[in-house]
Amino acid sequence: MSVLTRRALMARGARLAAGAWIGSTLPAALAHAAAAASGAKDGPKRVVVAGGALTEIVYALGAQHRVIANDLTSLYPDAATKLPKIGYLRTLSAEGVLSLHPDLLLAGAEAGPPNVLAQIEAAGVPVQHFRHGYTAELVRETIRGVANALKIGDDGARVAGRFMSDWVRARDSIDTQYGIARRPRVLFILGHTGNQVMVAGQDTAADAMLAYANAENALRGFNGYRPLTAEAAVAAQPDVLLTTTTGPSSAEPTVSLLAQPGLANTPAGRARRVVSFDALYLLGFGPRLPQAVAELARRVHTT
Repeated sequence: MSVLTRRALMARGARLAAGAWIGSTLPAALAHAAAAASGAKDGPKRVVVAGGALTEIVYALGAQHRVIANDLTSLYPDAATKLPKIGYLRTLSAEGVLSLHPDLLLAGAEAGPPNVLAQIEAAGVPVQHFRHGYTAELVRETIRGVANALKIGDDGARVAGRFMSDWVRARDSIDTQYGIARRPRVLFILGHTGNQVMVAGQDTAADAMLAYANAENALRGFNGYRPLTAEAAVAAQPDVLLTTTTGPSSAEPTVSLLAQPGLANTPAGRARRVVSFDALYLLGFGPRLPQAVAELARRVHTT
């Protein structure tokens, strides 16, 4: 174990807090993890998942009975929210994961920190890593990767094939219905309830979704997310404001969104054209991607 010695992990394991973190002491976890990993001849049976889209894929494959825990972004399906949690996927703890005695960790592109994933692997638990990206082809690849890691490759081929059929059908329908019409300018806003309004530029899931929905990102020319100023909001001239909620929510975001500086003075603000989606559904790039793109297109083109 290169970064943190096993003894250090044992000491830190004793300090684990109760609550969302599942854990006991580390020595038993280490021994159990190695034994479980070596005995998984018919496929892993104690799987931990770090990533909401990966959790959705496991359920789509019908392999949810193998999952013993997942992370806080695993909000769909509802049954997944009832499982023990390992914390937030970007700030995982080796002790928290190993204390569950897993025989596989499925780690999404955002899972980390990297040294923690390395510690888990060094403890004898296989870690299956997945790539970053926002394309349907990558979703198909991820479905197959999860299935192969679970040793159910045939199921992976079936689910991936169905996914791509749904995707092609959704994109064809969008092109047919909205391909000729002027693309609406859409401003995607993240975290509108706080003091800092963040908007999406390029190389984001939101930017990719808008392109697939035949809509135009109203703010481009930068990568990732950045704070929105009132001047930039007015200059962007969005036709629609798009935002997300986390999990099921009946809260209407229009009032809080239009209270942000500048947004009420845009074409979207004056017409109160605000569209909101569940964050994992819209930005997760999981098995529900075809449905999410089709619904996004319908709403931004007709709102």
